[in-house]
Amino acid sequence: MQIFFWYFAMLRPLPGPRQSLSLPGDIFLNNRGLYLPSPVFEPGAGIVALTLLLALASSIAVHAWARRRQAATGRRPPAGWVAAALLIGLPLLAASTSGFPLSWDRPALAGFNFEGGVVVLPEFVALALALSTYSASFIAEIVRGGVLSVPHGQVEAARSVGLRPGAIYRLVVIPQALRAIVPPLTSQYLNLTKNSSLAAAIAYPELTQIFAGTVLSQTGQPFEVMALTMGVYLSISLVISWLMNWYNRRVALRERLA
Repeated sequence: MQIFFWYFAMLRPLPGPRQSLSLPGDIFLNNRGLYLPSPVFEPGAGIVALTLLLALASSIAVHAWARRRQAATGRRPPAGWVAAALLIGLPLLAASTSGFPLSWDRPALAGFNFEGGVVVLPEFVALALALSTYSASFIAEIVRGGVLSVPHGQVEAARSVGLRPGAIYRLVVIPQALRAIVPPLTSQYLNLTKNSSLAAAIAYPELTQIFAGTVLSQTGQPFEVMALTMGVYLSISLVISWLMNWYNRRVALRERLA
């Protein structure tokens, strides 16, 4: 993991603010960070947000009704199109009636630095790229192994009844592969949480550095600070484990009693 951090740290230095790399969409990159436009919510944005939540709840209800309908009649209504129309149409209608209450605060060079927008620190970019690349390689291998664990006869049987390739993967391969994917995937998510502490190697103020560095130096209570740090990591790990175990039970094979 540390190789990734050192690799991104040894990249060619970025230019200063006045020689910033200009990207499409009023995005600027320099040695002080990545400057992005930030959204500004105007009066009426709350109505659009409530409409979006209502559309999301309605789409979930439509999918639940479609599953019950399929179980009762054997035919599934076009719930996907209805949900897409709700998620796109209702918020768009609410935004148009309220005058599209959203504007953008764009960064602009003022003096020796940029003003406006939001800045993403270079250390965070390096951390995100390193953790994403490192964890994605393991997760991709887990998914590949889970898909290959499904017997090929299942795919041939699905083809013999006339299912298309997309339906085969969605209805036959993926439900069976998830039973082999979810358990090791839980370990990778836990490893990702713990590996985030390596951000201290590139001076990014993450959880361990704040507690074991800043808080410890100000309080002088090493036992209490380290116990609190371990408690926070333990709580995050338990929440991730509970969520993944709950999902694992949902996708697990259920035996039907005669």
